[in-house]
Amino acid sequence: MLTPEGRVVLLSGATRGIGRAILERLLAAGCTLSAGVRDPSRLPAHPALSAHPYDAATPGSAEAWVAATVARHGRIDAVVNAAGINPRGTLLDGDESVFDTSWTVNAKGPMRVLRAAWPHLVAGGTGRVLTIASLSGKRVKNDNLAYAMSKFAVMALTQEVRRLGWAHGIRATALCPGFVETDMTAHVTGFPRAQMTRPEDVAALAETVLHLSNTATVAELLVNCRHEELV
Repeated sequence: MLTPEGRVVLLSGATRGIGRAILERLLAAGCTLSAGVRDPSRLPAHPALSAHPYDAATPGSAEAWVAATVARHGRIDAVVNAAGINPRGTLLDGDESVFDTSWTVNAKGPMRVLRAAWPHLVAGGTGRVLTIASLSGKRVKNDNLAYAMSKFAVMALTQEVRRLGWAHGIRATALCPGFVETDMTAHVTGFPRAQMTRPEDVAALAETVLHLSNTATVAELLVNCRHEELV
């Protein structure tokens, strides 16, 4: 296991939901967090936390965030891509704007962060990448094709990080939850919220895979709150 004390972690989506739970978990573990968020004022004050403006839909935002992190902390040991959106776009929609926005935020956003952070992950020899994907990136169970397509793309991104980074000690995991009790699932009425996965449980899994040694890596981690056939 890697020692979390002092490891510098880039984290997007840290103000709410799964990202906020991961923020709290990693701070408690002793990591140093650089949170890239649209509204830094929504983050708690903590000596090991620095807040930086970041918008996944804005070109250049990821590069500026990475540069500010390196200037402040001197290195980057891990990247956690937790920012994401879930608008509804179906196959027969004539308006493709939802598909474009989902692709930009959910797929290209993490890609841009990783591209900017890459040389720093390589330099450390134990770089870790965790991207919050979804079970919707493994199978299609509803008509929100826009979201599913963007999360299938995240699975491809994770595979490429593993392939390209393996010799440099970079290990990547796609964490794929089903329903999690956050504001992103507030619209769900067909499944009881009390039975949804807790974001704190997802955060516990995130901390574990981020600190496994180079010889014990998890490529995909599927997390569910209901029985499904294996995907």
